[in-house]
Amino acid sequence: MSEDRIIGNVKNVAGKIQDAVGNLADDPHMQLEGKARQLAGRTQARYGEAVDNVIGFANNRPLSTLAIAAAIGFFVGVIWSRRK
Repeated sequence: MSEDRIIGNVKNVAGKIQDAVGNLADDPHMQLEGKARQLAGRTQARYGEAVDNVIGFANNRPLSTLAIAAAIGFFVGVIWSRRK
């Protein structure tokens, strides 16, 4: 599990707590900040999950990963050479 997933989940929980406290205190600004923190946490956790998936794929299928990287490099080179 990557660090981004852990930090994202912590931010998500912190945002839920902040949202609940804002609701109890009848503070819409605090609630909005809590919802924004939740969104940032979920986004970071999903990013970490994606990174874990890519690393797992690269570890399980190194030749496929190399072929994909070569194809991406080739297409970027073709696009780059046409721009000049």
